[in-house]
Amino acid sequence: MTTSSSDRINATHDPALRSWVASANTEATDFPIQNLPFGSFRRAGTSEPLRIGVAIGDQALDLKAVGLITTDDMNVLMAMSAAGRQALRAAISEGLREGSAKQAEWQCALLAQSALEMAVPCRIGDYTDFYTGVHHATTVGKLFRPDAPLLPNYKWVPIGYHGRASSIGVSGQAFHRPLGQTKGPNEDVPSLRPSHRLDYELELGIFMGRGNALGEPVKLDDAESHAFGMVLLNDWSARDVQAWEYQPLGPFLAKNFASTISPWMVTMEALAPFRVPFVRAAEDPQPLPYLDSAANRQQGGVDVHLEVWLQTQTMRDAGQGPQRLSQSNYCDAYWTVAQMITHHTVNGCNLQSGDLLGSGTQSGAMPEQAGSLLELSAGGKKALTLANGETRTFLEDGDSVTLRAHCMRSGYRRIGFGECQGEVLAARS
Repeated sequence: MTTSSSDRINATHDPALRSWVASANTEATDFPIQNLPFGSFRRAGTSEPLRIGVAIGDQALDLKAVGLITTDDMNVLMAMSAAGRQALRAAISEGLREGSAKQAEWQCALLAQSALEMAVPCRIGDYTDFYTGVHHATTVGKLFRPDAPLLPNYKWVPIGYHGRASSIGVSGQAFHRPLGQTKGPNEDVPSLRPSHRLDYELELGIFMGRGNALGEPVKLDDAESHAFGMVLLNDWSARDVQAWEYQPLGPFLAKNFASTISPWMVTMEALAPFRVPFVRAAEDPQPLPYLDSAANRQQGGVDVHLEVWLQTQTMRDAGQGPQRLSQSNYCDAYWTVAQMITHHTVNGCNLQSGDLLGSGTQSGAMPEQAGSLLELSAGGKKALTLANGETRTFLEDGDSVTLRAHCMRSGYRRIGFGECQGEVLAARS
C-alpha cells in the first residue's frame, strides 16, 4: 500500500545534513547529499566498463568501489524492492555525511563529474510517451480545433503512444535534422525533405524499477513502488512530418529520430519532500475508480520547477550564454505517475525494469509557460524574438536546447536534475 509523503520522509532528507564532499554543500548545486541520484559513467576518453554511481556535488561516487553494490547492471539495481532501495539510500547518505568514518575509504572512489562520460543510465527496453500536459494539449488543440481543443477521451484516460527506445540518447546528444514526408497546404503531393518545423518538448521521464508479470495489472496504491526515479526528457518533434503522418495511427517518424534525457535519475525517495496533492477541477470528470484513491489525491503530484533554455549558433559565436524561453511546473500535469503506471498495466501489459514513461509536454496555463515552440510561436504564425535580435518560430541548425529542473520547499534542501542538452545539426546531404 502506498504510504503518505510524510511517512516517506526520513533522516536522509534532513536539511541540516552536510557532506564531507564540500561542493555538495553549496547552495547552487543540484546534487546535495539530500538528492543522491543514480547514473552510469566511465572516465572520459576510455573504453572502461560503465560504472554505477551517485552524484554528490560536482563529484560522482562509484558504488561498487566502496562495496555498496555487487552488480554492474543498473537494471538489476533498479529492480530492487522499495525497502532495498531505501536501505541503499540510507547507507550512501550515512557514508557521505560530514564526520563519517567512511570518508578516508570513500574519497578514493570519487570522480569529478567534469572528467566523466555519462551514458544512458540503464537499458531501456520500451518507451511510452504520455500526454499528461493539459495546457499543452489544449493550446495545440486550439490550433486545429478552436471550438473543441481536447478530444472527448482526454479527461478520462491517460493518453499515450509507444515510442522508439533505440534513438534515446543522453544529455549532449547531437542529431541531424530529420527527413520525412511533408505536404504543404498548397501542394498536391507530398515530398521527402528535411523538416522545417523542428521543435523541442519539455517533459519528465519516469524510469521503471520493479516490473510486473504479464497479465497482472498494477493497482494504483502500489504503482509508485514500481517506479525508480525521474529524469528530464526532450522528445524532439518534427511538426510538419507529424501533421502529415499522424492520422490514423499517431506519431511515427516525427518522433523516433531522437529523444534526449538527463543522465542522473532522481529517485522517488529523494522526491518525497516535494509531493503535493493531486486535485482535479470540480467541473472536470473525476477519474474512474481504478485511477482514483485517497493516497493519490493526497500526494500524487510532484512539485518540479521546469525551464527551457536556447542557445543559437550566433550566441555561441559571440560568446553569449543561452536564453531562458519558458518556465512551467509538473504540478500542472493532468495525470500522476501512479495513474500512468496503473493505466499502462490495466490490460495486463508487463512493464520491465528500465522501461521509460514520458510525461508529455509540460506547459503552464500562461502563454509564456509553453513547453514547446509550437505553442510559443502559435503554430509558427508568431515569431519569437530573442534578446540578441534573432527570431525563431521553430529550431534552426546549430540551435542547442537545454532543459533544467529543480524542487524546492520551505524546510527542505533544494535538489535538482542536472541538465538535459541537445543540439540540432544540419540535415544529411
